[in-house]
Amino acid sequence: MLIPALFFTLMFITLAAMLWSGFELIRDREDPLGERLKELQAHAMARAAAAPRRQGRGFGNRFLYFVSILPGGEGWLRDTERELAQAGMRHRQALAVYAFFHAAFLAIAVGVMIYLQRNNELPQKFAGVASAVLLGWLLPQQVLHRLVKRYRRKLQEALPDTVDMLGIVLGTGLALDQAMLRVSEEMEFLYPELAAEFSTVVMQVRAGQERAKAFQQLVRRTGIEDIKSLSAMIVQSERFGTSLSQALKVYAESLRTRRRLRAETAVAKAGIKMLFPIVLFILPALFVITLVPGMLSVLHDLRQGFGPPR
Repeated sequence: MLIPALFFTLMFITLAAMLWSGFELIRDREDPLGERLKELQAHAMARAAAAPRRQGRGFGNRFLYFVSILPGGEGWLRDTERELAQAGMRHRQALAVYAFFHAAFLAIAVGVMIYLQRNNELPQKFAGVASAVLLGWLLPQQVLHRLVKRYRRKLQEALPDTVDMLGIVLGTGLALDQAMLRVSEEMEFLYPELAAEFSTVVMQVRAGQERAKAFQQLVRRTGIEDIKSLSAMIVQSERFGTSLSQALKVYAESLRTRRRLRAETAVAKAGIKMLFPIVLFILPALFVITLVPGMLSVLHDLRQGFGPPR
């Protein structure tokens, strides 16, 4: 009785740690200015990311250092940090929380599988543990990929209206930095993701960074082709002194056209996507409802017709 009790206690502690880590990863911050400053510090330390990770203070830094000394751990941490940035999670503890959550999920998956396979043969145990390791390793990464796609989709949907408003604000005579800051303030509640990206670019420029480099980092953070085109347009307009407001209006119209085409494509794919649920779930139930009563009636009549003679 001691071993099962100890196992369930450890499993409960791991689940509690995973829930706390997930809450810390996704909870809203009450200090947006502090978060923006942390982002600027993270971007200022981007050059040091290529250097070997050093052991620091705190549980998170020590855990990251332990992961980095494992074979392939440093590369995995860099890739994960980049994906977390592309998902909009750029506070300093995001990587530590995600790495701890990933390790805890992998450990609990393996532990549960070992407990379930305790009475089986060795080949079955090996297959179960291998499947648990595969699931525990891939599932958190797939969740992170989905978060990256969702963040990019939100930026993509917000881009046409934001670019249109940026062109209108520039037409009033404001400078580019002031216009982007004004647009980010106006779009903060409607499109908070793109508003935060614009605010980060403005803060980087005000901190002394070149505008071209700030926009390059914006493209690297988001990974969206339309934002890359927008950044190139703004940088070239500033370099050659051309009118930016009119170009932004034309570009906003082209973005709306692309958004409409994407919506039409999604509607066209909906019929094909609905084919498989209809064939697998709706048609069998329909056949049962329509054919089974008739078949039962026919079988009942045949049973009465071939019954014993009176």
